[in-house]
Amino acid sequence: MDLSAELINQATWKIPNALALVGSRAGAEWNAMTTSWITQVAQEPVLIGVGIDTAAITHRLIAEGGSFTVNLWDARDTRPFVKFSKPAKKDGMTLNGFAISEGETGAPIFDEAIAWLECSVNQTVDCGSHTFFIGELVAAGVNDDDARAAAMSDTRMKYGGTRRGH
Repeated sequence: MDLSAELINQATWKIPNALALVGSRAGAEWNAMTTSWITQVAQEPVLIGVGIDTAAITHRLIAEGGSFTVNLWDARDTRPFVKFSKPAKKDGMTLNGFAISEGETGAPIFDEAIAWLECSVNQTVDCGSHTFFIGELVAAGVNDDDARAAAMSDTRMKYGGTRRGH
């Protein structure tokens, strides 16, 4: 069977993925980006992994700052995911107009997130175009226990497979 880019994309886009805003910070530079490559990888200790493009600002900030947050959003409100497909603008304690708080590690936590996880990086795995950052959970919160977290399937967004244009 020919593994064409079209076939790879068609198949990998069927993988059910959560959709979240990953917050990062190094010194005075703050950012958040939309991501769908998120998973829990261990229970003792609780480890959370995120796959981040090596060219992304968030990649540099996680590598330098040593932490990240995963901010889950209500599936009925996917507007933030479009706003965070480009580098974020910080104004006071907001990123792209969304209120944030500073977590224990210094990484941003979104006040509107239905749940959030804050992690301190303890491993990185070079995966070519992306790095898989594995962080130990240091703090978490649930702001709306009844809301369903957004998934890629709640939007028309697509990410995965092969890079477009290849």
